[in-house]
Amino acid sequence: MSSVFKMPPAFNSEPARKLYFYRMQSSDISDVLAIENDLYPFPWTRGNFLDSIASGYETWLLRDGSGNLNGYFLLMPSVDDAHLLNITVHRDLQGQGIGLLLLDKAKAITQSRRLHAMLLEVRPSNTRAEKIYLRYGFSRIGVRKGYYPAPNNQREDAIVMKLEL
Repeated sequence: MSSVFKMPPAFNSEPARKLYFYRMQSSDISDVLAIENDLYPFPWTRGNFLDSIASGYETWLLRDGSGNLNGYFLLMPSVDDAHLLNITVHRDLQGQGIGLLLLDKAKAITQSRRLHAMLLEVRPSNTRAEKIYLRYGFSRIGVRKGYYPAPNNQREDAIVMKLEL
């Protein structure tokens, strides 16, 4: 099932540009990997995405009316909260509010399941994303030491963030 969002004129010169949410399917993985591999030095693999779909996680895409992939997220619901595993916006569309639409959808799913919070991890080096999450209402609740792979066989910590619902 898809949802339709009309983008405000500030987002695009086409005033009637529409965006649609779709459940991620295995047939979408090539499009997803093109964005994932473009943006991340340590991207998720095809297997990571396929496993998430097979596990029944909330795996969502945001496409425009022409079918172009704007972004995606993967959300793992648990007993009391949901863990936002991955949220990504196409490089050319960053800073246009697409990430907020993705966060809004993830939040709505979390609330519809009557879960009390949404959790995520973010690299300390990803200051732009951290600022977005803080503005959205997430708070820092901890650090996972050596959570992320980093260049030169190093590891980078993760800032754990939580949005109370």
